[in-house]
Amino acid sequence: MEFVETHAHLDHSRFDHDRVEVIRRAVDVGVVQTVTVGADLSSSRTAIALAEQHPSVYATVGVHPHAAESVKPATLKALRDLVAHPRVVAIGEIGLDFYRNYAPHDIQRAVFKRQLDLAAESGKPVIVHIRDKRGESGAYDAALAILDSWLGNRASSRPPNSSPGVLHCYSGDLQTARAATRLGLYLGIDGPVTYPSAQVLQSLVTQLPLEHLLLETDCPFLAPQVRRGKRNEPSYIPHIAHKMAQLKGVAVEDVARVTTVNARRLFGLPKIW
Repeated sequence: MEFVETHAHLDHSRFDHDRVEVIRRAVDVGVVQTVTVGADLSSSRTAIALAEQHPSVYATVGVHPHAAESVKPATLKALRDLVAHPRVVAIGEIGLDFYRNYAPHDIQRAVFKRQLDLAAESGKPVIVHIRDKRGESGAYDAALAILDSWLGNRASSRPPNSSPGVLHCYSGDLQTARAATRLGLYLGIDGPVTYPSAQVLQSLVTQLPLEHLLLETDCPFLAPQVRRGKRNEPSYIPHIAHKMAQLKGVAVEDVARVTTVNARRLFGLPKIW
């Protein structure tokens, strides 16, 4: 089996003492490709540097909604330069976060739209972060409306059968999930699917086709149940895959195969063997 880890933060300081070993462990358990994600200019540059150093690693560039107030015209120009790098496979993570509210909502929306424009200009897919307070859906409603408008405006220029991106670490409801997949978006499934209390997420995974799902860790955060409370890393992707296989009543080999095809289709990653 081979897996693709579609959302890691390998630049994080929690990996400073053993980053090379972390990347090697992932490959050793079949996680043959890892996408490490930018959250601001500094981490985007570091992601590219890691992708240059490690053949199994690919990079994305973007500014997280937490840092939306830091985005100036010069920031967007720098991102435009970075996205041209051959190891960059997406714009992200970008989006809306109405949970932490580190930036005003209007600024988050504006920065999200500017980075979507950059994605359209570069032809890259997007990795979208959306988070709401428990029981609310404002960020999901706003983000899906923005994405719907953006995709409508560029429908004629999209390659056939291509996906515009992924909703990272999906935490919305089934209705929103189906609205997202109708737009061609994938949904990222992370360690919380393995938590005993995650019944809503587990039910959602059970009902959605594998063809719409991606495996991701969001490491060093959100370790699966067997490592809960400890640092997460890409080598734990198989734990998520096994839980998905259990929920869907299929072989883990099927989860690996379909999600790997999905990831390579989205990001344009090469086959390893």
